[in-house]
Amino acid sequence: MINILITGGAGFIGSNFIPYFLEKNPEIAVINIDKLTYAGDLKNLAEVENHNNYTFIKGDICDRSLIESLFRQYDFKGVIHFAAESHVDNSITNPDEFIKTNVFGTFTLIDVAKNYWMNSPYVYKEEYKGCRFHHISTDEVYGTLGETGLFSETTPYAPNSPYSASKASSDFIVRSYFHTYGINVVTTNCSNNYGPKQHDEKLIPTIIRKALAEENIPIYGDGKNIRDWLYVLDHCTGIDLAFKKGKPGETYNIGGRNERDNNYVATKVCELLDDMVPRKKNKSYNELITYVKDRPGHDLRYAIDATKIEKELGWKADENFETGIKKTLSWYLKKYSKL
Repeated sequence: MINILITGGAGFIGSNFIPYFLEKNPEIAVINIDKLTYAGDLKNLAEVENHNNYTFIKGDICDRSLIESLFRQYDFKGVIHFAAESHVDNSITNPDEFIKTNVFGTFTLIDVAKNYWMNSPYVYKEEYKGCRFHHISTDEVYGTLGETGLFSETTPYAPNSPYSASKASSDFIVRSYFHTYGINVVTTNCSNNYGPKQHDEKLIPTIIRKALAEENIPIYGDGKNIRDWLYVLDHCTGIDLAFKKGKPGETYNIGGRNERDNNYVATKVCELLDDMVPRKKNKSYNELITYVKDRPGHDLRYAIDATKIEKELGWKADENFETGIKKTLSWYLKKYSKL
């Protein structure tokens, strides 16, 4: 059995990835460490909590002594690093937590891994050859796009929020450990994920939740901010491929090729809800859409060129936005019906 450390596995993307990863890789045991902040929920992992190859540990990735003890206890042969503070609004009001977790936490993890797996720079211990540190990042590190163009792996970094700055910093730390010490790393930068298990604070769950409660649906600014929407299980397949087959030291951008502005997203969700859970008096949920003051530094447009991972690793997204959003809505309607 090969033990893999997954950090932040009780969060949105991690809790979708772990069940997928365990099913695809029966020879792998997952040890999931999560601090269980407000964004982490063990209910997201109910389907694997009794799995023979799954272990949960509550802990902080900034705790070096804990991370070192876990490496000694489980003899990890790989790390897949999801753990991060990720809500942009929160990074504006409370940036220190983002710097601690995203920057110092990433440094702690990769430094412990390097010390455990390697005798000296560029020399792995014989039994740890092939061990890999996979860092999960975001397209927000690249800043904002105009009306045209796409982010590629060579796009210069230009983060505009404390969140994206902290993720850019963590990307550079991981990069430096490859170039300085030779540790086997790969980084994936993804576009906007959506799907089951996302925290209620995010855009799509907020639209659904507010609509069902017959409350105003808040949309920042004029609603014309554009994101490339990636269904979370498509992201999981890309992570799995990059972890196994990605070239050491490389970055792979994972995007859905589904650019939609916030107006479209809100309107589409409301139209689907009109069919699935009609309002009284033949009203549309679209009537609840309300525009609110834009947040500071709100990037206009993100869009990823996923050519590299498509060509080199054979990845492709199975869902477009219209198919993925229907699956997402079905999941949230079941969740909110139980509240």
